[in-house]
Amino acid sequence: MTEPAITPELIEAHGLKPDEYERILEIIGRTPSFTELGIFSAMWNEHCSYKSSKIHLRKLPTEGPQVICGPGENAGIVDIGDGQCVVFKMESHNHPSYIEPYQGAATGVGGILRDVFTMGARPIAAMNALSFGEPSHPKTRQLVNGVVEGIGGYGNCFGVPTVGGEVRFHPAYNGNCLVNAFAAGLADTDAIFYSAASGIGMPVVYLGAKTGRDGVGGATMASAEFDDTIEEKRPTVQVGDPFTEKRLMEATLELMQTGAVISIQDMGAAGLTCSAVEMGDKGGLGIKLNLDAVPQREENMTAYEMMLSESQERMLMVLNPEKEAEARAVFEKWDLDFAIVGETIAEDRFLVMHGNETKADLPLANLSGSAPEYDRPWVETPPAAEMDPVPEIDAIDGLKSLIASPNYAHKSWVWEQYDTMVMADTVVAPGAGSGVVRVHGTEKALAFTSDVTPRYVKANPYEGGKQAVAEAYRNLSAKGALPLATTDNLNFGNPEKPEIMGQFVGALKGIGEACAALNTPIVSGNVSLYNETDGQGILPTPTIGAVGLLDNLDQLIDGTARAGHVALMIGPEGAHLGQSALLAEAFSREDGDAPHVDLAAEKAHGDFIRGNAQFIDACTDLADGGLALAAFEMAEAAGVGVQIDAAGNGPLFGEDQARYLIACSFDKAEALMVAAGQAGVPIHTVGKFGGDTVTLGGSSAPLSDLSETYRSTFAANFA
Repeated sequence: MTEPAITPELIEAHGLKPDEYERILEIIGRTPSFTELGIFSAMWNEHCSYKSSKIHLRKLPTEGPQVICGPGENAGIVDIGDGQCVVFKMESHNHPSYIEPYQGAATGVGGILRDVFTMGARPIAAMNALSFGEPSHPKTRQLVNGVVEGIGGYGNCFGVPTVGGEVRFHPAYNGNCLVNAFAAGLADTDAIFYSAASGIGMPVVYLGAKTGRDGVGGATMASAEFDDTIEEKRPTVQVGDPFTEKRLMEATLELMQTGAVISIQDMGAAGLTCSAVEMGDKGGLGIKLNLDAVPQREENMTAYEMMLSESQERMLMVLNPEKEAEARAVFEKWDLDFAIVGETIAEDRFLVMHGNETKADLPLANLSGSAPEYDRPWVETPPAAEMDPVPEIDAIDGLKSLIASPNYAHKSWVWEQYDTMVMADTVVAPGAGSGVVRVHGTEKALAFTSDVTPRYVKANPYEGGKQAVAEAYRNLSAKGALPLATTDNLNFGNPEKPEIMGQFVGALKGIGEACAALNTPIVSGNVSLYNETDGQGILPTPTIGAVGLLDNLDQLIDGTARAGHVALMIGPEGAHLGQSALLAEAFSREDGDAPHVDLAAEKAHGDFIRGNAQFIDACTDLADGGLALAAFEMAEAAGVGVQIDAAGNGPLFGEDQARYLIACSFDKAEALMVAAGQAGVPIHTVGKFGGDTVTLGGSSAPLSDLSETYRSTFAANFA
């Protein structure tokens, strides 16, 4: 098959700028072949190279005594004691999910699970953070249904519990939904596997499913804006098979017990190209591939297609040759392909052979190490204008405006489509704050949460970035879990626009400061840029996934409010209504500044909650909707009424930070008051639980009526 000529149009179609192509010519000293152009395109696109973001990502705190492995590997690794560690990461599958919701979301789940078990960890928990356009938009219902079905279809069949996540709606996502997938697994600290190749002349082995044409060019597609040619991009979406992935995991974990694995890498974005180059580059070695040996499920595949295919459920391994027979037997037992497709070489070369022809011969280190790195121009987001006064609203009417919105309505319609209990170690399932999973065979447990408030980030990227970390910290602390570390999924628009790059820079500054102050380093993550359609960008959405540890399940705060319980609030009285949920839902306004985040107060208040868990029956942090929504949700979950004494928009619906709502008996409330006084933590009684009505200030409504609205709204919009 004759390869096409390299033209300016072909270069542009591969997402390469003219100056980037000139750099390629300088590196190799000649015109690249079509396959080589595809390889450079894959390695140098935004999705794989982080060329617009890595100069800023280096500023994030990534180390700590608990960190075993920070960013740069398939996933981050954090010590949890007793020779065990938790391995976790969050990644985006935004563009594929907008084009083909079911498969886009499903393969997002599959990819993040492979990132975890590639390192020798068995997955124990999954989460997802989803952002969709306004509910009335003609495409939103299809996207919500397709994405939720895809996540459930893959995760349920694979057999991992989905224990948390978030779902939001905003017109800014009308043309570009966000699907962020998180997975965590357990491993022994002396049995972790990394991706750096070592040894010369070692076999490079292809593992898993066969290669097809699905997903060719997927990474390049994910690094561009959408326009009216979106339907033409459908073939770039991968197709997943969770049953194959389950077999691949079992085979891989069994293989790791044999001593056969020198290094191993998931074939994710850019498939065979990225996995081979990264393994060679990290090990300071070259790689020679023979594509004739690649297992294929379609006929007459070209070298270009094989190198850029993103077919799912595939891995690449450098093999200890003495263990070849043993390793092959494992994969044949699991009915998966095992094929030696190349070898490590001493020279700095990425050599690709197909049909006795050299299809690519490139300096390997330059493919990764010479990728462009941009310090893009950016402008600071201007301070928010002074907010117009917010009209006082009847408190129950204000609450109804929140719980009748899909943003704040009960999300059981979503998580009931997920298996939340598989493996039988889930202690706290979705809908009750952070998800909690027992560390099997021990008294320990891990807590998981995902958080960001995009409207805060748009108004004030710095405070919004701090707030995302702080809310994740509070969610874990509210369960009694010590926050350990975080992963981020940085979703933004076009970085070539200085105002978008300014959002990115400001948010990262806030995230970095918060992670440092709260001792929750970033150990892994993902950057997703160019989330725009026809020039309209998403809200800046830097999702924070966080993991916390309970040394003993006795530390877990997981009770419910009961009649006679006192309602206590940690933190200041509410006042801040800028960018609040009440403003958005009741008044259709998005103005004012994001709330200020006092990181010292966040740390002190979180430490207090965890240190006094024995006095707390139920606890939640205060976030969107302030005290009013938090009190209602706590009461509704328990099936008991609540009376909150505060009155007025600010005290009831203000979204001031570093606050928690606690339910406990009178005796325990007295003990908490004494402890808070000694610790210098602000605490005060805000009401009580009991009866069958919800009373906010002087306004009341039957709990049953409010509960009906709260639990029926989401399904009414999307079922």
